[in-house]
Amino acid sequence: MARIIDIAREEDIALAEGRRLLNQGELVAMPTETVYGLAADATNPDAIAKIYAAKGRPAFNPLICHMSDLAMAEDYAVFSPLARRLAEAYWPGPMTLVLPLKENAGIAPAATADLPTVGVRVPKGFAGKLIARTGRPLAAPSANTSGRISPTTAAHVEADLGDRLQLILDAGPAEVGVESTILKVEDDAITLLRPGGIAAAEVERLTGHPVLRPARKTAIVAPGMMVSHYAPTATVRLDATRVEDGEALVLFGPQTIENASAACATFQLSETSDLAEAASRLYDTMKLADASGARVIAFAPVPKDGIGEAINDRLSRAAAPRKED
Repeated sequence: MARIIDIAREEDIALAEGRRLLNQGELVAMPTETVYGLAADATNPDAIAKIYAAKGRPAFNPLICHMSDLAMAEDYAVFSPLARRLAEAYWPGPMTLVLPLKENAGIAPAATADLPTVGVRVPKGFAGKLIARTGRPLAAPSANTSGRISPTTAAHVEADLGDRLQLILDAGPAEVGVESTILKVEDDAITLLRPGGIAAAEVERLTGHPVLRPARKTAIVAPGMMVSHYAPTATVRLDATRVEDGEALVLFGPQTIENASAACATFQLSETSDLAEAASRLYDTMKLADASGARVIAFAPVPKDGIGEAINDRLSRAAAPRKED
């Protein structure tokens, strides 16, 4: 099993061990403000192959390359004035920009799924320190089996991928709890590829540009675009106003749900109807509901404004038909 280092108590050791393994082409589970990531040197093709193998991730699904700062990101991606404005406003933070890949940038082709674009992000906190210490960008999808619930604690990573890793760096529960907002920026056009920790409306207010939505079945050019994703073992049922016998129920705020007493277990995303709290608790709550043994998890309605758009995106993908179905 993987060694776990508590960053709060041993940050220097965590940075040194993380750097050592990453520079050797190994995988390291690292915390970010969104979810825990499965990190590898983005310039090392063998290390990138290990990410896809450990997760069972389809090779056509590109990875986000995490940078220490805007200056590092500019070494690998081409920034238009609009893209730079977004980066300066939201980095470090939960926003990924999909931009043209610089010629001969050195990113491993598998990290971009051989696309002419690259997703770049500057994370907050410890992850940024680790990238700076390592001295190269880190590709880091969520540290879980592909298609399943993303991890927001080190314990989640250990339970899923602990036997495939040497090191998990533990910074406690992730602050945001859902993945980054992904925007593709082409000249003056902004397209939302994945809702996340920064609301599209906020981007529109900042830039004065509308944030476009792609068709549901558009080509996959960024993580989180697969129809079925973020899924528990149980079937997910959305916008439930009634509970059927034996279902697990997940509430948002003080809602009245018909036949709620028939639920085998009941969970609450936010008693005060706080969308940010609901986002931070979403994946952990989904894991707890899945562990209840229910064959179906019924989610009460969650508003779609602000970060609620990201919550509903994750739930809709969790509820989508799966290959095994």
